[in-house]
Formats: sequence, C-alpha cells, structure tokens
Amino acid sequence: MRNREQIYGQEAAELLRNITVYHCMRRDQLLRLYPGKEGVIENLLRYLVKQQRIFYNTDRDCYGDVPDCREDRELTAALWVLLDFIEKVEYHSPDNMPAKLVFFADGEVYEVVYVTPGKEALLQHALAAEDDSGRRLVIIEEEDQMQHLHIPHIAAYCMVDDQGCVQYFRKEEPCGQSHPLAADREHFEGDHPPVQHALRYGQHEYPAAFR
Repeated sequence: MRNREQIYGQEAAELLRNITVYHCMRRDQLLRLYPGKEGVIENLLRYLVKQQRIFYNTDRDCYGDVPDCREDRELTAALWVLLDFIEKVEYHSPDNMPAKLVFFADGEVYEVVYVTPGKEALLQHALAAEDDSGRRLVIIEEEDQMQHLHIPHIAAYCMVDDQGCVQYFRKEEPCGQSHPLAADREHFEGDHPPVQHALRYGQHEYPAAFR
C-alpha cells in the first residue's frame, strides 16, 4: 500500500521546491498556487511540517525552509502579482535584482519588479542594462512614482495592499497621467498586447490583456 508521500509526491515536491526557492511564503499564497487543490495542500503542509521538511511561523501564518524564516516584504508583494495569473503560468522563480521574480506564461516571459520610493533612478539604471526580451509588471508603493519612471516593456504598474489585493495602472505618455486598469485578480487573455494598446471603457482605458 502506497503511503501519503507516494500518493501526493508531485504536489509535495512542488511545495518543497517553492518554499525552498522563495524561503518564506504565506499560507494563503501557497494555497492559491494550487487552484482546486487547497485541501490536498493543507494536508501536505501539515505533513511536511511534522516531518520537519518545512517550518511554520504561527505569528506570520507563513511557511519557510528554516525555523526562523523572515518574510521578504517586496517578494511577498511580487508573489501576489504572480498569483493573479497563476492559471496561465507555466514556470515561475525568484530572480536577482532588479526583478523580484520571473514567470513564463503563454509563450512570454514576465518580470515582476519592485520599486521602492526614492529608488526610481537606481532601478531605471539597472533595468537599462537588462535584456529586454520580457515584459515587466512594476510594483510601486505610491502612484506618483510613475511620473519618475520611464521603463521599457512595461505591461502595467501595480500597487499591492497588505491583504494581497493588486490594483493595476497604465501611464499616459507624454503627459504622465495614470489610469486604473480593469484588472482585479483576472488573467491574461488573447495575444497579450502591450499595455498601450487599449480598449476604452467609460472614462478610462483598459488594455485587452487585463479584460
């Protein structure tokens, strides 16, 4: 008779991989990584903690690869953005500066970049030296930051709250005026046109990729 680890071996291996590479992930993020398998994932998390393969932080409701794991606030925000599109994602992984993580979906590479207020020029300089083969989802903390950023290949600007809700924006050039996008945990559709190629709804313009 097969044991639990053999039955759920693939999910267990993926869980271990994700917690190991991201080091610390919130419980609700881990559950959203596996749509429709939340019950299985809950059981596996308890099993892996019991086996001391992973560790649970009760204060932060997160799992890590070491007992005293500490949450990376910027990476946590990037993971919320990733999870908006998880049903389309074929591969994802943390990345080095300037991107917090990268993911591959529908034949395209996406970078999730976090820009701290006051670091706009530094990030812009770092991204200028990067390969421009992917599209960028740029997380900001304040809407005014968009006026100081001129980064190529941006799919959207994002603001992430403490509960993991993501709001997306596009910037009008050259005036720099921003508009909220019609994206609230929705997935990419169609051919994923650049954010500048938009459909007009009411007072705002929304790219087809975020319908």
